[in-house]
Amino acid sequence: MFALAAALTPAQRYTDIPEGVLLATRWAAIACLFRYAIGKRSLTTWILVAMVAGVELGHDFPAMVAGEGHINARLFSMIFLRLIKTIIAPLLFGTLVAGIAGHADLKKVGRMGIKSIIYFEAVTTLALVLGLAAINISKAGVGLQLPTVHADQLVAAKQTASEVILHVFPENIAKSVAEGQVLQVVVFSIFFGIGLALVREEKRRPLLAVIESLVETMFKFTNIVMYFAPIGAGAAIAYTVATTGLGVLSNLARLVATLYVALIAFVLLVLLPVALVVRIPIRRFVKAVAEPVSIAFATASSEAALPRAMESMEAFGVPRQIAAFVIPTGYSFNLDGSTLYLAVASIFVAQVAGVHLSIGQQIVMMLTLMLTSKGVAGVSRGGIVILLGTVTAFGLPVEPVFILLGIDQLLDMARTSINVLGNCLATAVIARWEGELGEVGVN
Repeated sequence: MFALAAALTPAQRYTDIPEGVLLATRWAAIACLFRYAIGKRSLTTWILVAMVAGVELGHDFPAMVAGEGHINARLFSMIFLRLIKTIIAPLLFGTLVAGIAGHADLKKVGRMGIKSIIYFEAVTTLALVLGLAAINISKAGVGLQLPTVHADQLVAAKQTASEVILHVFPENIAKSVAEGQVLQVVVFSIFFGIGLALVREEKRRPLLAVIESLVETMFKFTNIVMYFAPIGAGAAIAYTVATTGLGVLSNLARLVATLYVALIAFVLLVLLPVALVVRIPIRRFVKAVAEPVSIAFATASSEAALPRAMESMEAFGVPRQIAAFVIPTGYSFNLDGSTLYLAVASIFVAQVAGVHLSIGQQIVMMLTLMLTSKGVAGVSRGGIVILLGTVTAFGLPVEPVFILLGIDQLLDMARTSINVLGNCLATAVIARWEGELGEVGVN
């Protein structure tokens, strides 16, 4: 808001107030927001205020924020993301193994898995349909000129269906952890948990106690790291604005609007009805997910929000063993926002290239995305790689994909926040279906 006002030309302003006075006024307003945040003592409030300050900082002082040759804002955002990434693997391993091995009935785990997969596929299919409808209505790519593209700007990672399936299974768990392969860690943890569940009680209990202690420790570790979240989130926003500028949206406003409207429609037409049908208390749920969703929006990283999402849903009333199973699985199979984005972006590429796709061709492309989107990592730029591989497979030019690079951060923030929101709701839905949603969540 403040940076947009600063972007106006003098003729567009109501007064001839010197720029220095306007600059001081904007920062005074931000100082008031910081004072408000101090009074609220809420991490969510601090994150939102830090985002506003980051936008203004990146706009007013781009050389300081993103300049080369000295410490810039990106360093602080990368520190936060690195700290978060150290949590992911041990937390996933611990929660999944404890969740599976802690069940006396492995049939229940299987039943919960089947319910989860059915729910994930139904919801992501609806996301694809909404994305497809939105971009065909807005025609955001029609009339745009192709940019000059250098082939080395992006590396495509085209994979066959067999390679995608094979990539799910780890060959070396240490390598999977080092490379941040979340799905491989999930698969290893599931098999490890099943194996531990089959061990005799006297042998299982000591190791299970250690793993449960690991989980508790990682949650405490998360609480410590989260104190750095406002700094990391604000720095990420500041760097993005400083490097791309606010004017980057001028010729892509329709695409941005299309994605945001489609995501809002998805929440109102899909997620909200699901929550109402399953009798999820809306106000409590919104309060529970506010913090992880705001972290996801600010950092454009589902991984950054994962620990807090699991903790919030447990506090909401979802048993730990269900949250430990559904949320990590959903990070590979229930990325609603990323799936919807891929539908929008793939047709956008065709529109920019002037290639007409029939409804049949679009449906085939969506079916392909249903498979490839399962491998989208919950990190920035993962969707771009999948998109490039998809358009190449359908014979579309890759040049339009580069149009998205300048605003991918803004698009990624929106789709990532919906990924987190969708996975939190999925956890509550499965808990309700299992009849185990705690009293705290139903009052």
